[in-house]
Amino acid sequence: MRYLLALDQGTSSSRSIVFDAEGRVVAMAQKELTQHYPQPGWVEHDPMEIWRSQLATAKEALHKAGISAAQVQGLGITNQRETTVVWDRKTGQPVHHAIVWQDRRAEPICAELRAQGHSESIRAKTGLVVDAYFSGTKLKWLLDNVPGLRARAEQGELAFGTIDSWLIWCLTGGRVHATDVSNASRTMLFNVHANAWDDELMRMLDVPAALMPKVLPSSAAYGETQPELLGGAIAIGGVAGDQQSALFGQACFDAGMAKNTYGTGCFMLMHTGNKFHTSTNGLLTTSAAQASTRTEYALEGSVFVGGAVVQWLRDGLNAIKGSNEVQALAQSVPDSGGVMVVPAFTGLGAPYWQPNARGTITGLTRGSTLAHIARASLESIAYQSAALLQAMSRDAVQAGAAAVTELRVDGGACVNDLLMQFQADLLGIPVVRPAVTETTALGAAYLAGLSTGVYGSTAELSAQWRAERRFLPTMPRNRAQELMQQWEHAVRQAIAP
Repeated sequence: MRYLLALDQGTSSSRSIVFDAEGRVVAMAQKELTQHYPQPGWVEHDPMEIWRSQLATAKEALHKAGISAAQVQGLGITNQRETTVVWDRKTGQPVHHAIVWQDRRAEPICAELRAQGHSESIRAKTGLVVDAYFSGTKLKWLLDNVPGLRARAEQGELAFGTIDSWLIWCLTGGRVHATDVSNASRTMLFNVHANAWDDELMRMLDVPAALMPKVLPSSAAYGETQPELLGGAIAIGGVAGDQQSALFGQACFDAGMAKNTYGTGCFMLMHTGNKFHTSTNGLLTTSAAQASTRTEYALEGSVFVGGAVVQWLRDGLNAIKGSNEVQALAQSVPDSGGVMVVPAFTGLGAPYWQPNARGTITGLTRGSTLAHIARASLESIAYQSAALLQAMSRDAVQAGAAAVTELRVDGGACVNDLLMQFQADLLGIPVVRPAVTETTALGAAYLAGLSTGVYGSTAELSAQWRAERRFLPTMPRNRAQELMQQWEHAVRQAIAP
């Protein structure tokens, strides 16, 4: 038997999963990660804790699987994107905590870029809006605010990387400083047309070129792990940011194929093939995970509060004792009774981009109960995702691209049958849940398997993908349109000053 090991380094935990060649989970291990909040709006991680926890879970997963490093054909890495690490090239020690993707400290730098009129040129080259979310302004903040860092960077003493680069460096004992195109495309320093760091963007943010990792395709030979780490050298063969990795793990290889990850938030990506298209509907353009040197793109939209609305029902309203109770409570009423919940607890993400919006409940009557609010809360996840897919469809039509004919789903909340059926009803297309829902880690494993010879082509992976359940739309289209109009009305009330 040949096995693949996927390292899934996320915001809240480090996980490792062993897959067999058929893409089935053999063993898994997970460790929580400490969150550091030094100031309001600041979020940090300890890079050494990330490394130690990731290595510990890799060892544990191999042990649980009962296999040795010699039986692992390849190792793939998928990671929380945009989180920024700088370390000393000689000692391998971080010079500061990692600045996490959620961190907002670089907003003044972004405001200055916008005021200087750079938004359009940055978007044309990177597909991104100017926002503190991305790595480039985080890196500039470190260079400008940590004493001595800029001088050391200019002298070539330091290395920059997103979490994938940091793990590759640690796994190879400092022999390899690299990243993949999907992670590079989230830095605001990478030209996604040329698949290369952009000199003009680097000058704009005053980032020395000596800091930057080499950029490789997502499926490539990244080097080998140090033999003593896992009991033998393992080829590192696949790297991708978490959302692009999930798109790959869902076998969405062709233009018009889309996936939605239902986690704390929701991330929807639609493959657009080798066509770069700037969204006019509030979405980002990003590099998809690339199995070769050929450029491939995706449109991406993010919902800030997805499954987190269930946590709010549990912890904020005390409506349920456990998250697994929400479906039963929601199903105790036939519908939401006209209640709409807009969970804009931290503003609204794509396609609205309204940071000052706040959560609202509309449509309350004397007959409204907690069950109606619970059902409306659950349905809000589907409404927000439907708004994303509608925006993607408008972009696809404008670009002359293929329309989405089904939505593949993953993430914790995709196990909720009520939510998935409602999602299919709103969209009017099938919603398909795969047999293996660990698609983020699976994507990294697949990328590693392609470069190490476990798989011959993406066609082989497409043939291996299996659906566990297809949710077919049953609601009349005019009723679905009425509901979406009610949702948009509720959103306008959440945005109103």
